[in-house]
Amino acid sequence: MNLIKSTGTFSFFTIISRLLGYVRDILIAVFLGTGPLADAFFVAFRIPNTFRRLFSEGTFNAAFVPSYSSILNKKKLSENFANNIFNLLILGLFLFVIIIEIIMPLFVLLIAPGFEADSQKIELAITLTRITFPFLLFISLASFFSAILNAHNKFAIASAAPIILNILLIGLLLFGRILNDQLVYYLSYAVTISGILQFIFLYFFIKKYFSPKLKLNIKIDQKIKIFFKKLLPSIFSSGVTQINILVGTIIASFQASAVSYLYYADRVYQINLAIAGIAIGTVILPQLSKYVQNKKEDKINLIQNKALELSLFLSIPAAIALSIASEEIISSLFGYGSFDEESVKNSAKALFYFSIGLPAFSLIKVFSTFFFARHNTKIPFYISLISVLLNILISVTFFKEIGFVIIPIATTISSWFNAIFLFILLKKENLFSFNLIFIDRFMRILVASIIMGIFFNFLIYFVNDKLIYEEIFKSVYLMSLVISGLTFYIFVAIFIKAFKISDIHLKY
Repeated sequence: MNLIKSTGTFSFFTIISRLLGYVRDILIAVFLGTGPLADAFFVAFRIPNTFRRLFSEGTFNAAFVPSYSSILNKKKLSENFANNIFNLLILGLFLFVIIIEIIMPLFVLLIAPGFEADSQKIELAITLTRITFPFLLFISLASFFSAILNAHNKFAIASAAPIILNILLIGLLLFGRILNDQLVYYLSYAVTISGILQFIFLYFFIKKYFSPKLKLNIKIDQKIKIFFKKLLPSIFSSGVTQINILVGTIIASFQASAVSYLYYADRVYQINLAIAGIAIGTVILPQLSKYVQNKKEDKINLIQNKALELSLFLSIPAAIALSIASEEIISSLFGYGSFDEESVKNSAKALFYFSIGLPAFSLIKVFSTFFFARHNTKIPFYISLISVLLNILISVTFFKEIGFVIIPIATTISSWFNAIFLFILLKKENLFSFNLIFIDRFMRILVASIIMGIFFNFLIYFVNDKLIYEEIFKSVYLMSLVISGLTFYIFVAIFIKAFKISDIHLKY
């Protein structure tokens, strides 16, 4: 496996999806801004989407891929295992969706308790969440199909599927002025429809590797018991960033428009997390699991060091750039129409504090994968549990004094705690050791990132008048600055040998 090429393939389609997601969110900002309609829709969208991220972005892979990969050479056994998991998922998810639909008023109150004071907002949020929640069933099954493809080292199709959601929502948003207040209803229906389409899309591509068969007489053998025993801890540990964001949404619901501020800030840094954390973790898991099973220590050490190096190479400069230009970025991406200057300033504050935690968000994904490849989901689970409790403690303690800004601060602090303790336990269990190449590269990455930060800060200062709220073409200027900063960083990284072209062709 070529780590950089495989990550590049996964990242390419992820970037396309996230860029379309930006277009979608720009249009949402124009038509909905950060008012009550936006808050209600974002809660309705956040709930199934959080479950989707918990289930699909590395989480289901963490439990499924190591078990499935270990028996791939036994075709009948692997097919039976996958088919039993598929049928149990359908049954469990269907019952879960039905139960939540029935108790939706209570469920929404748990997720957005601050909405209770506004009867119209809470009723709208309940209605919209009822419409969007079936998305969870179909997208989770689509995630199962993606895990099958990933186990066979086929990453492109799985990473391309989310594009469907953004295309549907963008298509509807183009008619935003005509639909007016009805827009949020159409968007909610589009979310569920996109889940169905992604399920169908991936089904056509997995048939080469797996043919799902519906059956009721499911045999629960020892391997399936082990899988589900690993699944819950892996959902919690691999999805800890999303759990922290969900906790933030619950607390933010007590402040008007805060849910929207956090949503827009979250959307900006997610593109880098998808590449620097999720993509790398997803790509290395199948191969790392095989090396662990075959006890190839040299290969294990090499791929783990390279994964960590690549994660930091991507996340450190992104964190620096986002912290330098958080307000300019938010203004350029979303500062139009109903998204006023106050919304820009508040969303930018959230983005600034999230950006400080960006390397930690990525490291959690990568370090957790080192445990998952060894069928160990307990250690990441326990650390994640403490991390979430720490996040809640900080957020609740200081929310009244500081307001919604404490939420990204708490998320960042708890995430760095999580990443550092994962690393400490990896070292303690002798599951990871630095090689000399990584130590040398890490220092060079830091130098290249700092030089890029100085250059990017100069660019922002030089064209600051083109990025003000009133400027119509500010997004064009921002895109030029991002491309210039990225190009400069890559040039510096190659020049000081923080990255080598030959790395692209290395096999791991």
